[in-house]
Amino acid sequence: MKITRLLWAGALVAGLVPLSAMAGNVAAGKEKSAVCAACHGQTGQSVSPDFPNLGGQHEDYLYRVLLDYKAGHRKNPIMAAQVENLSKADMADLAAYFAAQSGLFVKR
Repeated sequence: MKITRLLWAGALVAGLVPLSAMAGNVAAGKEKSAVCAACHGQTGQSVSPDFPNLGGQHEDYLYRVLLDYKAGHRKNPIMAAQVENLSKADMADLAAYFAAQSGLFVKR
C-alpha cells in the first residue's frame, strides 16, 4: 500500500495525473461554501488573520489541501471536522468556487 501511494504521489508530481482532472462546479461550490464563510469569508477573503485567504488560490492547490485535511496529512481539528463529510466532488466544487474569486493580488 505504501508503494502504491508513492507511485501515485510520483505521478501527481510528474504531472501525469493532474489534480485539476477533478474539475469542480463553481455554482455548486458557492452553495456549499456557506459554512466556510464563517472563517474564510464569503468570497474567500478571511475575516481574521488567523484564517487563510482562499479567494484566488489555485484550484488544484485548494483541492489538494482539502484532501490532505480529510486524509489527516494536515493536522487541524477544526478543518478535520469540516471536511469529514465532504466527498471528493464537494471538495472539487469548493476549490473551483474559491479559485474563481478575486484574491488579494492583482492578476495580470
